Amino acid sequence: MMPSFFPLSAMACALIGVAGCVQAAVGTFLVTRFCARERKARPEAGLPPVTILKPLHGDEPLLEEALESFCTLNYPRFQIVFGVQRANDPAIALVERLRDRHPDIDMTLVVNGAMHGENRKVSNLINMLPQASHEILVVSDSDIHVGPDYLNQVVTALTKAGVGLVTTLYAGLPATNTLPRLLSACQINHNFLPGVLLSRYLGRQDCLGATMALTKTTLGEVGGFEALVSHVADDAVLGRLVRARGEEIGIAGCMTWTTIGEKTFSDLLNHELRWGRTVRALAPGGYLASSIQLPLFWLTVAFLLQPHAAWPLSLFLCGWTFRAVCAFIMDRTVGQRSLLPLVLLPFRDWLSAAIMAGSMTGTRVDWRGHTMHVTPHIPPPSTPVTPMATSLSPGERRVS
Repeated sequence: MMPSFFPLSAMACALIGVAGCVQAAVGTFLVTRFCARERKARPEAGLPPVTILKPLHGDEPLLEEALESFCTLNYPRFQIVFGVQRANDPAIALVERLRDRHPDIDMTLVVNGAMHGENRKVSNLINMLPQASHEILVVSDSDIHVGPDYLNQVVTALTKAGVGLVTTLYAGLPATNTLPRLLSACQINHNFLPGVLLSRYLGRQDCLGATMALTKTTLGEVGGFEALVSHVADDAVLGRLVRARGEEIGIAGCMTWTTIGEKTFSDLLNHELRWGRTVRALAPGGYLASSIQLPLFWLTVAFLLQPHAAWPLSLFLCGWTFRAVCAFIMDRTVGQRSLLPLVLLPFRDWLSAAIMAGSMTGTRVDWRGHTMHVTPHIPPPSTPVTPMATSLSPGERRVS
């Protein structure tokens, strides 16, 4: 029995690896098709006005470029509400520069340190909401870059019958071509992005924090931002609450980009562990199943189980070549030009596998210097919303 264990295990790993390559090809096709269908919407005078909520926290790479992209939107009427929680926040000076460059845009800055729960970003949003002038709200993270037609696409998707919430796909945009940032972008562009579109094609509807667009009325009827303030995954909770109302989560027909700002491998590991533990808490089965997105990890394991056989090495090299072609197409589709990630694809898969293993055991997550614990699950939307995360005692806090 024992002599057959390694050949059978190698064959099983090889099959998972091949399935992962097929999944990569399907995901690449879906992303390229989505981007090819992206249409440039013309501004229409009849479109309703919009308030964009931009919670800020300090300076970060490419922050000015990201916020500038929202100041050059091709949309008839919109307001931007910026929010910070400290009077000495470096982002305030940036907002003032944007005001000087774009005096015709309605911009409001809220400085309010009130905390309403453990999620600082949502507390910031609660403080900002009274300054929102319009019924349609678009919540977007500070590190998101958009094209001129972003609001046209978002509002068009939101006005469709049965849609209660709109989100956007996003790709990774490295602030510089350093290795940690390229590897982080590799995870988003080669795994996360195609995975989101594939799951959407299979019927799953997720809300992504890059964009959360809805009306004030809908927000109030699901409990307001207060319903999210005790949760790490506020976007996922909002999506579930809207879905519980029988409404759909739409995807706007445009791509957005998130700045990849990790300076060191430690930053990269902390960020991806936080993401992994959060996703595992939301959907443990789906998180485990996502290991199929690491085909070169599985093909390497197959080779290690059968190092003297010829077929595992040949299959690994073929898989690497195939995966590199998919990654190359994906990178060009979303605007990434560096070829270095293609060489590091096996290392990226092994790193992702190690992060998955680490995500299965811990509950600590870091978010901008604030440490929280993630509980094993979020209650279904039909039940009252209860805290998903609690902070550590002051003596246990640490800065990432």
